Amino acid sequence: MDMEYCSKTVFGVSTESMQCSYDARGNSVPSILLLMQRRLYEQGGLKAEGIFRIAADDAQEQAVREQLNSGVLPEGGVDVHCLAGLIKAWFRELPGGMLDSLPAAEVTRCQSGDDCARLCARLPAAKAALLDWAVQLMADVAREERSNKMGSRNVAMVFAPNMTHAMDPFTALKHAVHVMNFLTMLIDRALNDVQTCNN
Repeated sequence: MDMEYCSKTVFGVSTESMQCSYDARGNSVPSILLLMQRRLYEQGGLKAEGIFRIAADDAQEQAVREQLNSGVLPEGGVDVHCLAGLIKAWFRELPGGMLDSLPAAEVTRCQSGDDCARLCARLPAAKAALLDWAVQLMADVAREERSNKMGSRNVAMVFAPNMTHAMDPFTALKHAVHVMNFLTMLIDRALNDVQTCNN
């Protein structure tokens, strides 16, 4: 079976210890994420109804995760919902949480995409690049809302709990709502930026 190579042990490790590549926007992103993104797009995942919301088969997700951790992504037969679930899992298991270095009160205060972007600029460079990549991915999903029923708010809703490691369940739930609003504004900003370029 043909395999594509990626770096070893890819879940629950810091980006600094991973093999990275550049995305189209010049962000340095773990190669494994770019590999899963490319496969998701090639297999029509952006148009799949409920992408990033519908859970994959647990057994398949576990099997693919084990292969990824041993350095390979199987060439064929990986369900798009499995790929989407593993991308979310990667963020959920990122040490220190994706957005946890941003003060919760300031995340809550953001009123626009530009407010959010200014706050994102305070993230460490590796996480800022990673967030930009993730927001572009979410915007690509939202752009296909007619097919996948996943507009910017829906995509933000399923990603938000994976972007932060809150302490207790109540705080986690409360903060996830603010993170969802924060991500929605960033996704809408990314969608508007593309429209502005195309006009």
